[in-house]
Amino acid sequence: MSIRAALLDLDGTLVDSIPDLAQAANAMRVKLGLPQLHQERIAQFVGKGIDHLVRRAMTGGDDQAIVTTEAFVVAREHFVDAYHLVNGDRATLFDGVIDGLKALKTAGILLAVVTNKPTVFTEQLLIQTGLRSFFDAVVSGDTCPTRKPDAGPVLHACLLLQAEPKECVFIGDSINDAQAAQAAGMPVLIVPYGYNEGNSVQNLKVNDIVETIVEAAQWIERHNASADQPDLLT
Repeated sequence: MSIRAALLDLDGTLVDSIPDLAQAANAMRVKLGLPQLHQERIAQFVGKGIDHLVRRAMTGGDDQAIVTTEAFVVAREHFVDAYHLVNGDRATLFDGVIDGLKALKTAGILLAVVTNKPTVFTEQLLIQTGLRSFFDAVVSGDTCPTRKPDAGPVLHACLLLQAEPKECVFIGDSINDAQAAQAAGMPVLIVPYGYNEGNSVQNLKVNDIVETIVEAAQWIERHNASADQPDLLT
């Protein structure tokens, strides 16, 4: 079946937002009386939403550390306040993003962002990076009751685009994207330059690894060309 729509992750797939996220996380740590962390370390905490990032940034990635509810609430407020001030300031688009999105739009592919980032930050980042006009729908981390790797946000994006999951492809950078797409019943393409919590994507069970969004557009074009070929065996 031909692909009519592409669903794309935001952080680590379209935008390198680590500089801003790291600045906000370190501002939070300073408020809590903690030393700052290297940006590369904080990058390993990104991908499962702000709550996960805040909790791991508080403990420096120590998953055994105990974080009280009261301490977490205070830390999250510090992070949100800081991120509001810097979101999009130093974020940059990955190579091939604009050309890839243009190719997809030219091919008539419907586009949606599906991210774990809260709506207020998602919209701000899309506008500031000049990406908002490319997308027919946006599903953020607080749009649905669940977040990736749950299939809920992916299926909601399909609903907004009026496309069946089997008519869509997901383009992301992490195991969370792969699991969400597969749970929704759609193929998934992964870019290797993103975050994935510091782990390689080479061992992920996905339909393909594409170097850029341009290559993702070419993959979809080849898929659709093949799907349009008549079955000579019938």
